[in-house]
Amino acid sequence: MWNVNVENYVRQHRLIDNGRLDEAKNYQNSSGHNLEQILSHSGWIDEEQLCDIYCELLGLVRWYDGFNLSTEQLVLLSDVNFDFLAQYKMTAVNLDDNTLTIAICSPHHKEAFDYSRFLTYDVVFVCVTEKDFELFQEQYKAMLPNAQQVDISGDNVEMLKELALGAPTVNLVNNLINKGVKLGASDLHIEPINGRYRARYRIDGILKEADPIPHSLQLAVISRIKILSNMDIAEKRRPQDGKIEMRAGSTDLDIRCSSLPLGQGESVVMRFLIRNAVKFDLQKLGYAEDLINKVNDDLKRTSGVILMTGPTGSGKTTSLYSFLNQINTLDIKIITLEDPIEYQLPGINQVQVNPDIGFDFSAGLRSIVRQDPDVIMVGEIRDNETAKIALQSALTGHLVFSTVHTNDAPSAYTRLMELGIEEYLLNAGLVSIMAQRLARTLCHHCKKPSEESSVLIDKYDLTDLAKRYDIDDFTLYTAVGCTHCEQSGYLGRVAFLEYLPCDIQVKRLPKDEKLLDNLHLLMKENNLRSLKEDGFLKALQGVTSIDEVLRVAG
Repeated sequence: MWNVNVENYVRQHRLIDNGRLDEAKNYQNSSGHNLEQILSHSGWIDEEQLCDIYCELLGLVRWYDGFNLSTEQLVLLSDVNFDFLAQYKMTAVNLDDNTLTIAICSPHHKEAFDYSRFLTYDVVFVCVTEKDFELFQEQYKAMLPNAQQVDISGDNVEMLKELALGAPTVNLVNNLINKGVKLGASDLHIEPINGRYRARYRIDGILKEADPIPHSLQLAVISRIKILSNMDIAEKRRPQDGKIEMRAGSTDLDIRCSSLPLGQGESVVMRFLIRNAVKFDLQKLGYAEDLINKVNDDLKRTSGVILMTGPTGSGKTTSLYSFLNQINTLDIKIITLEDPIEYQLPGINQVQVNPDIGFDFSAGLRSIVRQDPDVIMVGEIRDNETAKIALQSALTGHLVFSTVHTNDAPSAYTRLMELGIEEYLLNAGLVSIMAQRLARTLCHHCKKPSEESSVLIDKYDLTDLAKRYDIDDFTLYTAVGCTHCEQSGYLGRVAFLEYLPCDIQVKRLPKDEKLLDNLHLLMKENNLRSLKEDGFLKALQGVTSIDEVLRVAG
């Protein structure tokens, strides 16, 4: 057992104001409870902060590696009384040769620490939150020989509701969400695989496995998410969508939920949208200075269509929001048509489409133009009618922003032509087309110069690219991995951009089967860089790696 002075730590780091701390101290003197328990139960510090405090004061590490004991190791640990340890919110989580790692929630349980001294192992203590501990307990119970397993195909709705409202399920779902927010994940995916459910976070565009979900809680977790997002937990045959508004620690969070029936079970995806966290600024997105100048010139236009292209998750909507944020002034009326509305933008009229009642993008766009807007944003052009109304609106004095799903900027022309848009509308309405991808940025704590730098420079002709953009001194870096980046070597993301102005040269090109080749040739002649070249430029600047450029835009 350790002696910890939480009061001094809280005062020194100013975690709460002194008035509240004094109030907690007075209650401690009258009740006899630990000060940190009072602060935690009052909501003045959360579990994550308390765990960090213990780590700092006790010189322990925070345990992130989950419950690592196998069934075989549990047999070897038959002399360890897990039930006794659990009374004091302690449990073994790892066995490496003769070293037993025991996770603790609190340093105040003398009986448990005395017991651990008599174990025949070299014991190492680590800190966890109570939510982590409860998850480990569920995983431990699920591995016991007599563990009761819940039938994954069960349809007992009342039982599912009961399980979904139970403390282990509530804590597990909250833990998955909180950890996702802390790791900076954009999505949480829960899906069946080989008779079990796995959870994965999408971090900087890459999926990484989360802590395993105990078999006994698998259906309960899916049901819990459905209940929170107002889905029907009894409906397992049709896709459903929902929304959760909650607070994760000190973070206000909107979560878009989607369920999809599969051959075995259901796939649930939760997309995290952190309110007020996204900065709609082109420089922060990673746009190069020359491209920012070109975009700013386009934003000064009073009419025309500006298109963003790219696959799902390439940051198109964030870029469009950044454009709108830049021109959002008192003398301009802006209306958006979205599915769904991802972020609330002050001063902008945002409309949610609802295809179930016939209010789709084309119907919404027809209504919007009657509202006398100056600027319109249409979430996506999917059909002829939406494309036609958008381009015709541009001809009648509106500046229109929208997206299409194509691989690069020139392909947007062919996509619109496939939708049946006439050549005169394309020539008259389009202002510019931009293609975008999001790539991971190298962790500045651990990146190192690439040993293959000279080979890569020659292979991709990067010397010529450096000369074109006046980069005299450059170094190519490669990913390494450290504690700051969860050993991935990358931290954060940056946008690659391909910009195609729909100027007189483009308008003069025949809109025939050779258009795509002619547009690529024209971009090269006019020194307009492709997505890959913009990525290589960022690699020359040390922002990302060549490997990442090839993964995203290769």
